Amino acid sequence: MTDTPLLELRNITKSFGSVQALDGVDFEVRRGEVMALVGDNGAGKSTLIKCVAGTHAADSGQIFFEGQEVHIHGPKDAGKLGIEVVYQDLALADNLDVVQNMYLGRELNRFQILNEAAMEQNTTATLKSLAVTTIKSVRQPVATLSGGQRQSVAVAKAVQWNSNLVILDEPTAALGVAQTEQVLALVRRLGEQGLAVVLISHNLHDVFETADRITVLRLGRSIGVFERSQTTQQQVVEAITAGMPTKVAGIPPTAVEE
Repeated sequence: MTDTPLLELRNITKSFGSVQALDGVDFEVRRGEVMALVGDNGAGKSTLIKCVAGTHAADSGQIFFEGQEVHIHGPKDAGKLGIEVVYQDLALADNLDVVQNMYLGRELNRFQILNEAAMEQNTTATLKSLAVTTIKSVRQPVATLSGGQRQSVAVAKAVQWNSNLVILDEPTAALGVAQTEQVLALVRRLGEQGLAVVLISHNLHDVFETADRITVLRLGRSIGVFERSQTTQQQVVEAITAGMPTKVAGIPPTAVEE
């Protein structure tokens, strides 16, 4: 993990009419780390991520990628930077198999004919690189997969396209215990492979299982950045609910708003 942020947001603001969704938010994530983004409903998590993904345009503020200021006007701009988002609904087609989902809209062609062999080989290699071993065949229809397997396919689809940053929106929502552990292990592997990972979750147990650092948003403002190894779930809950987190050893004073 490097000290230089891969993605850095400075003083991001966004309003919808009279509603101030983001009010001067600072945020960063480095290569090789899992950064959790937590906060109560209405804290601004989804709006912040949509500004990064190009779904929304920030009203003001700056976005830096690999130290250079960038302007993200739409999802294509985000995609060119290697930013991929796996939303909670996964956006998978149940009637198509794993390979077809992985290449949906990005199919490989050879002489104007689908190159099925290459797509199948690449899909298998991507799943293997992520240690996804529970899917018996890449030609299985997605409708036959479990929730954890579907999440694995969605993540693999995101990282297959030379991704630098993967954003996961509530990846363990509605999963059982075994499936949740499978997905959390996959999230950890993404960081170990050198990608920057943003994990949005309401489940603090999952956050403390996987994250290196934790950013707390409250009512559209940055409350603090916590080193997971030097804080407790109680301190993060205090930040989420009261906005005045307990002092945490090892965290610079500037990391926590007073």
